[in-house]
Amino acid sequence: MRTVSVVSNRWSLLGRLVLALVCSWSPFAASAAARAADQDTILVLGDSLSAAYGIAPQAGWVSLLAARLAADPATRSRKVLNASISGETTSGGLARFAPLLERHRPGLVLIELGANDALRGLPIAEIRANLTRLIEQSRAAGARVLLIGIEIPVNYGPQYRNTLRTVYRDLAAQFNVPLVPFLLEGVAMDEKLMQDDGLHPRAEAQPRILGNVWPVLGPMLVKKG
Repeated sequence: MRTVSVVSNRWSLLGRLVLALVCSWSPFAASAAARAADQDTILVLGDSLSAAYGIAPQAGWVSLLAARLAADPATRSRKVLNASISGETTSGGLARFAPLLERHRPGLVLIELGANDALRGLPIAEIRANLTRLIEQSRAAGARVLLIGIEIPVNYGPQYRNTLRTVYRDLAAQFNVPLVPFLLEGVAMDEKLMQDDGLHPRAEAQPRILGNVWPVLGPMLVKKG
């Protein structure tokens, strides 16, 4: 009986080893490896300013970013996914964010939201809360974050405008994430670079917009180790 028990134990151990080998080559394991490779994905979650509103999609700053990365051997493995929608608010972005994270597993998330909330005069506390949750969800999914700030026209009053500006600065400090203070710096006040609505930049402005983002984003794309 002892001999049978020893042999049985040996077969049990062998079975566990075989099972481990099978699992290591299973579709699930392959899927996990593929998901890890998706860390090269850059997800842009924004509104019309990032969705190339009123211009050809390929002329938008996000498309220009993708082209710039593809042209450089050091960054050509990066994939840029533009999940921006014209008219998007922080609450709208938050509502569709979890499925985007689950599906694409980005290694880096660019959050450019808040302008439409502010143009509607929504409470600053609501904007802050939604941006906070977007950052927290990104972090929980293993993604780094670049926060992109926006400003609104002066007719909204200095108090509201200054408070909105402070939200981006405070969140960047709270979560220790890089910040582009104002996406349209050097663009918004130049009529030649803005469309007739005075809110959306022309195609000619898009390289300058990318120029506002790149000094902060570029260092984040340098692989370490």
